[in-house]
Amino acid sequence: MESANIQIPSNNSGIAAGFPEIGARLPAFDRRQRVSRNHYRRPLERPLEEAERNKVTILIGGLTRKHERFIKSVFEGCGYNCEILPEADYKSFHVGKEYGNNGQCSPAYFTGGALIGFLKDLEARGMPRRDIIDNYVFFTAGSCGPCRFGMYSAEYRLSLQNAGFDGFRVVRFQQDHGINQKGEEPGLKYTVNFGLGMLKALYLGDVLNDIAHNLRPYEVKPGEVDRVMDLCVQDLYNHLRDYKPAEILETLPAWLTTALSKKTLPRHILVGIHKMRAHLYGKAYLDVLEKCRARINSIEIDRLRVKPIVKIVGEFWAQTTETEGNYRMFDFLENEGAQIQPEPIGTWPAYLLAQAKLRLNLRRGMSSKHEEPGRWDLGKRFKNECDFQQKRFLFSLGERLYAHQYHRLTASLGDMAHRLLPPRILAQLADPYYHPLARGGEGYLEVGKNIYYTVNNLCHMVLSLKPFGCMPSSQSDGVQSAVVNRHKDMIFLPIETSGEGENNAHSRVQMGLGEAKAKAKAEFQEALGKSGQSIDAIRAFAAKHRELLRPQYKVPRYPGVAGIAANFVLHVGDLMAGRARLSSAEK
Repeated sequence: MESANIQIPSNNSGIAAGFPEIGARLPAFDRRQRVSRNHYRRPLERPLEEAERNKVTILIGGLTRKHERFIKSVFEGCGYNCEILPEADYKSFHVGKEYGNNGQCSPAYFTGGALIGFLKDLEARGMPRRDIIDNYVFFTAGSCGPCRFGMYSAEYRLSLQNAGFDGFRVVRFQQDHGINQKGEEPGLKYTVNFGLGMLKALYLGDVLNDIAHNLRPYEVKPGEVDRVMDLCVQDLYNHLRDYKPAEILETLPAWLTTALSKKTLPRHILVGIHKMRAHLYGKAYLDVLEKCRARINSIEIDRLRVKPIVKIVGEFWAQTTETEGNYRMFDFLENEGAQIQPEPIGTWPAYLLAQAKLRLNLRRGMSSKHEEPGRWDLGKRFKNECDFQQKRFLFSLGERLYAHQYHRLTASLGDMAHRLLPPRILAQLADPYYHPLARGGEGYLEVGKNIYYTVNNLCHMVLSLKPFGCMPSSQSDGVQSAVVNRHKDMIFLPIETSGEGENNAHSRVQMGLGEAKAKAKAEFQEALGKSGQSIDAIRAFAAKHRELLRPQYKVPRYPGVAGIAANFVLHVGDLMAGRARLSSAEK
């Protein structure tokens, strides 16, 4: 049967001529199109007013418990009422799915469901719904980009509307703006004290979590690490809430204060430097850190326990949460006999700084309006180059200061936590497989970290955790197949998380962990043979030299050796043979 060769005209006049029965209806259709052709506008939201500051409670959630407690203390120290949402569990997940859109990330379901559950509990205890909407707001991170994370705040609002809390306010901290927040909510002011307090909260949560994960598998007294960490968290919580640096303008001579009052920029610079020095280098902060360091170093540990080290990578929330949102994977791995290394939240801001610096290179030679001057317009070319160099310098300075402060904190707490990896190195490692400027999720970080930790023998297995259907992590997983093919000894396991499938996920992890355990045991036996000592002799030597049982004792890393126990027997073997000397376990 021959197909009809029908030619459809490309404009309305042609359609009217060729198809009279359709052309008769076109004028009315055009009128409807013109009337309804309106651009989408984000719905106006009621802002958080300054007058509401004393009566509104800010709700936070979605991070680790240590981070949430420290953030709460910063809010309270700045004069806000703050409360932590209940832990997101499977019930929260199902509540989030009931009221939210289909196909959302599990973090949106878990966090949104926990928020709705908290509000419904308030209502069940007798608080009118109108009072709940007026007296509570939810504080969360916001962003944009080619994944569902950019829609989280909108999804929270939709879920709240469907649950009957229409008009409940969701206040966003835009990650892409860093410390330069736009201040859309006049009742929430991003002051210097607030910003520095949040920075300390971020660092402290990361470092204490890392120390706990490093020590808990080796603690001699079960529960000792958690008990000490609770004490440290409470001390630091009190410091973040109560510490108020003195106002430098009140201590200056009157003539200088008067002069500075007329110079806005110098005054702001002076106040900012003073507050930064007080917050980060002040005696009160250093004293509480020293108290925590001494407490942690009092824990007795046994480094002769053979534990496979599992590096956790993946999507930001799934690799961070300690809840059922990732099947409580951290507890599961430790109960299965592993030592875990979750990624610190601090890696994410460092990545954003590095990405901004990379994107800046693409606009080199252009003006701030992305216009390129003519070939012989040397004046504009010179000005654009000066602007580029200035911005690149500021980004480089920001990267260095950010990493420097993080590493100062790890040193103050006894160098028991890992240091931040430079994003530049991760980008170089990932570049043959994943373009550093490809955006979405953690970009090249997953690929770069997998390669870095494997080739440098820093772990026995890499576990990637991500929500179901996470586009950026799925892209990374596709690339990882080429990475694994290049590195034959790599153990890499990707796991999608949701509100279902826990048994299947745990079973898959157990299979991968079995290989990692065999790898760790073989490494330990090889190290024991190289040490020239028996396990009993090494244990007796450690019992005689009690500093070897302290967390802060520096056990050197040997080339090609990942495990704590394997490195320990090599070091003790060197000590017993006189090839090394005991280092101090004290600061």
